[in-house]
Amino acid sequence: MKTDVEELTPTRVKLTVEVPFDELKPNLDKAYKEISQQVRIKGFRPGKVPAPLIDKYVGRGAVLQEAVNDALPELYGRAVEETEIFVLGQPDVEVTELDDGKQFAFTAEVDIRPKFEVPDYDGLEVVVDDAEVTDEQVEETLGNLRERFASLTAVEREAQEGDFATIDLVARIDGEEVADASTTGFSYEVGSGSAIEGLDDALTGLKAEESKTFTSTLAGGEHAGEEAEVTVTVQNVKVKNLPEADDEFAQMASEFDTVEELREDVRTRLGRQVKLQQLSDARDKALEALLEKVDIPLPDRVVDEEVSRRHQQLEQQLQMAGMSKEDYLKDEEKSEEEFDADVASAARQAVKGGFVLDQLAVQEELGVENEELSEYVVTQAMQMGVAPQQLAQYLTENNQLPAIVSEVLRNKALNLIVEHIAIKDESGNVIDAEAVQRELNGETGETVQAGEAEVVAEAEEIADATEAAAEADEADAKAAQDANAEAAAKADAEDAKKDA
Repeated sequence: MKTDVEELTPTRVKLTVEVPFDELKPNLDKAYKEISQQVRIKGFRPGKVPAPLIDKYVGRGAVLQEAVNDALPELYGRAVEETEIFVLGQPDVEVTELDDGKQFAFTAEVDIRPKFEVPDYDGLEVVVDDAEVTDEQVEETLGNLRERFASLTAVEREAQEGDFATIDLVARIDGEEVADASTTGFSYEVGSGSAIEGLDDALTGLKAEESKTFTSTLAGGEHAGEEAEVTVTVQNVKVKNLPEADDEFAQMASEFDTVEELREDVRTRLGRQVKLQQLSDARDKALEALLEKVDIPLPDRVVDEEVSRRHQQLEQQLQMAGMSKEDYLKDEEKSEEEFDADVASAARQAVKGGFVLDQLAVQEELGVENEELSEYVVTQAMQMGVAPQQLAQYLTENNQLPAIVSEVLRNKALNLIVEHIAIKDESGNVIDAEAVQRELNGETGETVQAGEAEVVAEAEEIADATEAAAEADEADAKAAQDANAEAAAKADAEDAKKDA
């Protein structure tokens, strides 16, 4: 097989692949066998029809097309491997020559990661917020805890902001009740703005058994967007009573005997959170600082796909929150154009960051151990609230293991950057990221180990399943791209088969 590479742009190439016809023999044999199982010719059982009869009744062209469709994914994957390019996404494949008995040739245009070297990152400096915990933050957290233990008491007065009212709602359009916009016994916090527009104004000043009708636009259901006459009737009004922040509350809400001990624990936990935030910010800013030193072209198609993914993700989040994009933009104080520009900028930065981390992993010869893959899957499973073995099975069945290998490698590359930069807080204090991480692990190490013992054991099977992927990625992180390349070519081959 002969492969030539033509650089169309710094991020796109054209592979021209010439294959001696003899190399298609296994694929031709397979094609004859499969077609033989499908055709029905008198005197021959399925699977026993000779090749000459298949050529006569089905056509040699159909056999050749079947063989080509079968051969393309492997041939394309070999071409990618031999030329040592890092492909991105699906190729545009075109069969340029199919000379029966002599030669087969095709071209494949595909986006690639640009070739570059990651510059020296020693000495980069980033500044993060101070790890400060204020008294106000402690009291706010304590107040949130008190809210969880609050009680409601009925009162004989008009509803005010902050009260909880049990209400009935009836919505009508042209005098007809809208069933999916009506409810009874609904507990609502007056002034929260969490229900239908106009409800807070209507409720304020009403007492038990009093009603008020107002006009509002329905937000959901069959009549979403239509105006309706809504009648709200108050069943009762209740006020929220917060427990006093005293020793009795501390004993009820925690394992501590005094409220001062509880406050100190809150301060410690907040301190841990701000230190974790410092490390997270340092990682983000370290990558940003390195990206400023790198100027590389980005494939438009890859950036467009990232932009599309981010838009889809936002749409899903807004849908789950019951919020329109218009309301979201209003809250963000952005126009549609400004929002689109921000998404495009973030997408380009994300694609560029991925390229830089991938290249750094290659330059530093970073590898992935089975234990690291196992730990990653365990962590993801705990965050998703599913069993590690369940997640491992999903990843295996959906061919996601190469992508996991790539993600772990990128995390290792980013950690390497953080180890070589200078981190300071806004007060000018130097932060030793490794020491902070050890401190945080030391505070919870025993608990985490005990809590994760079973899931880590379950995840051992994950490590075994991913051993081949880890070894394939150990040198240059190409396992993910090879899998994508073969899958992409196979998809194109299937399309070609349908067209034929």
